[in-house]
Formats: sequence, structure tokens, C-alpha cells
Amino acid sequence: MLDVAIIGAGFAGVGTAIRLRQKGIGNFAIFERGDRVGGTWRDNTYPGAACDIPSRLYSYSFAPNPNWSQTYSGSAEILGYIDTMVREFGIAPRIRFGHNVTGVDYDEASGTWTVSFSGRRRKIKARTVVLASGPLANASLPEIEGIETFEGHKIHSARWDHDYDFTGKRVAVVGTGASAVQIIPVLVERAGSVKVFQRTPGWVLPRLNRETNALTRRLYRQLPITQSLAREAWFWGHESVALGVVWNTPLTRVVESVALLHLRTQVRDPWLRRQLTPDFRAGCKRLLMSSDYYPALQRDNCTLVTWPIAAISPRGIRTAEGIEHRFDCIVFATGFEVSKTGSPVPVTGRDGRVLADEWRRGAYAFKSVTVAGYPNLFLTFGPNSGPGHNSALVYMEAQIDYLTDAIGLILDRDLRALEVRRDRQDGYNARLQRRLTGTTWNSGCRSWYLTEDGFNATMYPGFGTQYARELARVNPDDFVLTPAARASGEQRPVTAVTG
Repeated sequence: MLDVAIIGAGFAGVGTAIRLRQKGIGNFAIFERGDRVGGTWRDNTYPGAACDIPSRLYSYSFAPNPNWSQTYSGSAEILGYIDTMVREFGIAPRIRFGHNVTGVDYDEASGTWTVSFSGRRRKIKARTVVLASGPLANASLPEIEGIETFEGHKIHSARWDHDYDFTGKRVAVVGTGASAVQIIPVLVERAGSVKVFQRTPGWVLPRLNRETNALTRRLYRQLPITQSLAREAWFWGHESVALGVVWNTPLTRVVESVALLHLRTQVRDPWLRRQLTPDFRAGCKRLLMSSDYYPALQRDNCTLVTWPIAAISPRGIRTAEGIEHRFDCIVFATGFEVSKTGSPVPVTGRDGRVLADEWRRGAYAFKSVTVAGYPNLFLTFGPNSGPGHNSALVYMEAQIDYLTDAIGLILDRDLRALEVRRDRQDGYNARLQRRLTGTTWNSGCRSWYLTEDGFNATMYPGFGTQYARELARVNPDDFVLTPAARASGEQRPVTAVTG
């Protein structure tokens, strides 16, 4: 039996494995459905794929990389960083590829979890489970009438077909989000024509990407403190942005003014500028970072279409005004199925409760990491842990340290179960939702942050420093701790173990 079963070998799973080893916990395994590590960076290999957070910040503080080639690294370099962590920290022997998890079930009598896999009769048991499958694991095609009838080629941005030749082709791009603004500039260089179907324009800020010179990289290798200081500078710079994008403040107008100046500088046509100007506050939807998206839209072979899509036909896309646009290929840059109302894998907890059922009206957890009724189960990048202004890895690192400390508590004290108290969980989420009402995300725009009825199960309403401080220590008083049974009889649960 394992002490820890980790589901997913992306950033979260690999980071969890590293911290477990650093804390002296070695009886664990990572179960990955794919054939290599990397998670979303393994899957997103579309042309132009890159991170919109600086590489010095989009990395773990406990695994610094002095060799980043530029400010904003591409997907291949980020994937290489994950590979390097796996190799340097000796994680590879603990990864089980080709293990697609189909169920995670809790046994209250033994305090253990059973993990089941697709196409495999053998199940594994573990004292604790870490769901590190991530929020951007499952590509999502839009629900558009006739999408199955299209006779041309369909490509999702997260399942890119590198064998398809775009040369001279008529191409549609559905979506104008973070992936689309990276894909479109590359496609207009290759395709015969590109039509971009926009539902809602986003706020676009310039992306100033620079190469990291050899002297800086050598300095980072020889004096790691210099890289730590650079990371701190980037962190506090992004942390300050929260004042303009998490809450609607005078600084929000500053962000909007920068974006509007960027738009006016790059787009001369007043009508096109109007089509590209959002009607919601900056931050309500994800901010976009690009310096080549607007120029790409103005190329002779590119057209912006703002009429709503009515249906997809065998030969192309029909818009609401009745025009059929014919294409050889449709590229869907439409994002992922984010678990706002369901669990990433089927999870059955204490007393037969099903996590997907409990999350049907909106996901919730205690500090994004644990859920009442599911002892010894931990989440990474769980409900309400998304940042709107800073690196997701800052938040993820806080979660990893929190959950590995909790796992250490279970093992050190030989607990049968560690389960968050429901009153603590309910109080935490009530306060969280009250705070969310004052954020830009809940200010009226439609985004993937919210459920259909407007419940925000995605974002954290505060600074990264606040979130890290909340997760800095595992407080036993927040949990029901059940010691392991002894020969003389089973111990009664206690709400805290002191000492």
C-alpha cells in the first residue's frame, strides 16, 4: 500500500512529488494517463504556445531554473523545465504512465483510498490521495449546432495536429482568448485566409518579451541569490497589479488606459478599434498579453467576424445574419472543461457521498485543498485558488506545502483519517464568497470563472501573499483527526491532537 497516490504528472504532480521527497516521505507514486510528463504544457503545442507570466515567476522557488532563454518562455522550454525537475529530483521511477484514473473510493473502516484505472484490473490502495490533475486537463469544444457535420478538418488548440498543412487553406479560428491571440499571428503567416470569430473582445496588454543574455544566465548559476531577487521583483510587480484587476479601483482605469493606448497605437481603423474594445471592466475576464495579435488581424488575408455563430454546416460556419463562411479547417481555441461544478475524476468519499454531486451547484473546498466528507484527500489548484494577476505556481506552491505538511501529520501521528471540519469549511467559503462580491470577476461579465448561475468557484479574491499566508500552517483545530485503531479497540475521533 502506498502512503501517497498522486494523480497527474503535470506541474502540480511533479511539484508534490519533489516536496514529499524533500520532507522525507518516499512511499508514493504518480499515476499519469499520458505517455510523458507535462500536463497542459505537454498537451498545448499549438504554434506560438507560450506562457503569459514571466518564466522567472512561472517556476517553483524550490526548483529554480537559471537557463530561461527569454522573459516569456514557449511551451517547449517550459516542458523542458518540467523534464529537468523530474530528472534532477529523481522522480521518474515513481511515475506510472498509461494509468487513466476512473475512480477514487474511500474505505472508512481502514481509512484508505482505492484508485481504479481504465483497462486495468489491478487497483491500488493508498493512505492519502492528491488530485493533481489540474483545471486545464480536458479540452472543451463549444456546444454549437452542427459541429459534428463539418466535413473539413477540425483542430482544438490543446490537441494540435502538426501534420496538417495550412498552406493556402481557408481557416476559421473560433475564440479570441489567451490561446487564440498566440495562434492567430502564426496562422496568418501560413494560411491562405483566416477568419477570426469573436464573441467578446478582451483587454489586451503589450507583451514585452526579451532574450535573457548569457551573462545574466551565468550570474544566476553562480549566484542563485540573484535569481531569487529577480523572482521577488517580478512577484511584487505582479502582486501590485491586483489593485487594478482584482478590484474595481482607480488603478483599473490605468490598466484600461494602457490597453486602450495599445489598441489605438496598433489599430488605425476606428471601426475595427470599436469592435475590439471591451464593454466590461479590465480583470472581469482574463487579461490577454500580446504585441502581435492586433497587427495579425489587420493583415490582408485576415478578417474579424463579430456576428454570432448560428451553426456549423458541412462546408463551414453560418453566422446569425444568414451568411455561410466556407472553410477547409476550423481551429477551436475554446479552452477547457474547468471543474466548476464537478470533480476532475469520480470520487466517492465517506458514507458513499459523491464529490461531483456535492459540487453540482458549484465547487468548494477548505483553503482550496481539502473537502469535508473526503478524509485524507487533497487537491491542487482546487476551488477558488485561481489568481487574476500573478503566477498560478505561487498559489500552487502554497497548496503543495500545505498538503504535504498535512500528509506528514497523518504519517507521523499514524492517523487513520484527517478530515476538515464542516463548520470550518462552511465558514471559510462564506467569507470567501462575500469577498468575491466586490471583485471585478463578479461585476457582470460572462467568463469561464463563473458557473451558469454566477457562482464563482474559480478565483481567489485577494493577493497571492494573503493566500500563501492562509496556507502557511496546518492547524489541527481545523480537522477531525482519527487515530489508527489499536488491538484493544478503535479509538474515538478527536477534533485536535496537540503537541
